[in-house]
Amino acid sequence: MDLKRLTRGPVIWVIAAVLVVFVGSRVLSPNRFESIDTSEAIALIKQGQVKSATMVEGDQRLELTLTKAYKPPKSDKPVDRVVTYYVDARGVKFVDLLDQYKPVNGFNDLNPQTPWWSTLLYTVVPFVVILAFFWFLMGQMQGGGSRVMNFGKSRAKLVNKDMPKVTFADIAGADEAVEELHEIKEFLAEPAKFQAVGAKIPKGVLLYGPPGTGKTLLARAVAGEAGVPFYSISGSDFVEMFVGVGASRVRDLFDQAKANAPAIVFVDEIDAVGRHRGAGLGGGHDEREQTLNQLLVEMDGFDVKTNVILIAATNRPDILDPALLRPGRFDRQIAVEPPDMNGRHRILEVHAKGKPMAGVVDLKAVARRTPGFTGADLANVLNESALLTARAGARLIDDHALDEAIDRVIAGPQKRTRLMSEKEKKITAYHEGGHAIVATALRHTDPVTKVTILPRGRALGYTMVLPQDDKYSTTRNELLDQLAYALGGRVAEELVFHDPTTGASNDIEKATAIARKMVTQFGMSERVGAIRLGQSDGEVFLGRDMGHQRDYSEDVAGIVDEEVRRLIENAHDEAWTVLVENRAVLDELVLQLFERETLNKDQLAEIFEPVVKHPERPVWLSSDRRLVSDIPPVLTPAERAAMNGHASSQATSFGGEQL
Repeated sequence: MDLKRLTRGPVIWVIAAVLVVFVGSRVLSPNRFESIDTSEAIALIKQGQVKSATMVEGDQRLELTLTKAYKPPKSDKPVDRVVTYYVDARGVKFVDLLDQYKPVNGFNDLNPQTPWWSTLLYTVVPFVVILAFFWFLMGQMQGGGSRVMNFGKSRAKLVNKDMPKVTFADIAGADEAVEELHEIKEFLAEPAKFQAVGAKIPKGVLLYGPPGTGKTLLARAVAGEAGVPFYSISGSDFVEMFVGVGASRVRDLFDQAKANAPAIVFVDEIDAVGRHRGAGLGGGHDEREQTLNQLLVEMDGFDVKTNVILIAATNRPDILDPALLRPGRFDRQIAVEPPDMNGRHRILEVHAKGKPMAGVVDLKAVARRTPGFTGADLANVLNESALLTARAGARLIDDHALDEAIDRVIAGPQKRTRLMSEKEKKITAYHEGGHAIVATALRHTDPVTKVTILPRGRALGYTMVLPQDDKYSTTRNELLDQLAYALGGRVAEELVFHDPTTGASNDIEKATAIARKMVTQFGMSERVGAIRLGQSDGEVFLGRDMGHQRDYSEDVAGIVDEEVRRLIENAHDEAWTVLVENRAVLDELVLQLFERETLNKDQLAEIFEPVVKHPERPVWLSSDRRLVSDIPPVLTPAERAAMNGHASSQATSFGGEQL
């Protein structure tokens, strides 16, 4: 504990007041006389052993000085001064006794006046102690005695020049977001340039996207580039246990920003305070909604010439209140998505600065092997590779360390202490081999880059199938191949051992989810058609989404279940056909896995050379809801003209309107 801080606080004054009360009570109390019973005092007076006597009026106290030492029954040592207390009825009797048995030195009556300082000590000091103790508790609750009455003050941190700066040069893989925020910087630097053409400065910018994509980092870059006061606060810092504190803090935050305009206010995780009003269980949260109302008022109350811009970040834009998202408040909503391959390459280059990389390391190849990774994931990959390099005693980060780091981020650390029996190892090898063979034989899957039977994370082994390029949409054939590939491990267990294990539970779960989305969301079922059924599979916002009813009948639900089952069974049959045709390759792959435990892309290419490819599926036309195989994949100009004429003739048959 800091002694200097302790002496400045109220603790030292509380202790001093307690000591004053204790010492004062000891000084004022008649502790120089030994207390005896009234009957003993009467006996001493009658025996003539009283030298002098003093009666104190008001306290009903009789003090006796004895002629010789007396040992009271309740005391261990003789005393020559005693005191007794009496009631009013006994006072007259004591006076009569003292008049009859006169003490040697006489008898005195006292009516003392209590000193003013004694009264003050006993009446005021206890209240001072209580108030000081309350002051101390309030100071501890708010983080120090200097912040006792600052409940309603903003907790925003002001970024100053001494803090490490992050600039747009440190941002990679988010070019569109950086471009939008560059304009924000220009708005603050040259507002007259935009006002001259009648443009209004945006009042708010909302950064939304998955976790780890760099939303907070972008806001820090704006702070580093803008050169204006930058106030940073979390959404949870507004709401407190005391009612009205959140709204007060919002007012104080914007008052500070307006007083130092031009300025930027950054609210991280704004969904903590900006959730949809009235959508919580039980009707909402009054304190949070009051805080949100104040935030809405402050954003709408901005003057055009105030030059204060609010930047907010969230992972859940779907649960924000509509009033917060309307133009005039958050004028710009910038999506910060996971980077593409070029973006991942630039991010890796940024995080590789200051790390000793081996000359053979190709960061572009690393970017190609990490589709879907966010900036935080890529930073973690390079950090893990540096840790593995240091653990191994090496000085340069090589491809082996990067490969292991990617596996750690995807599947977790390797379980080196987990020992599997030969039977379990064989089952795992055939399971992963089934995945790999089916993925290789089908014509619309991504290439297999790694197969291992070493336990990692919660998996006994895994097969890595990575796309060569970034994809933003998926075809029906690719989804069907994913179904067959997911069931490849289960089919291999049935084919070889005739006794499937629980190891395929996660594969079955993924396959079922894909098949159900194909039927209910993607319109890829002949019987159901291009209809969206049910609510989104996203996270439910309690109070807003729980009351929604299913929007299709029981008959349609039965058809959906049948279509999902049909897709799964067809995928199972395709995987079975592929593995039966390539059983020799499957056995060879298992032998190689037993020998090497992990096979990379080049080793797998050599093993998969004799794989028999599965034939193409018939072309599927959703408009006719039937399978046809007589339409060539590429139309010649004559065929295109013929089909256009056919379409025109079909269209004119409906009242002459082109549909």
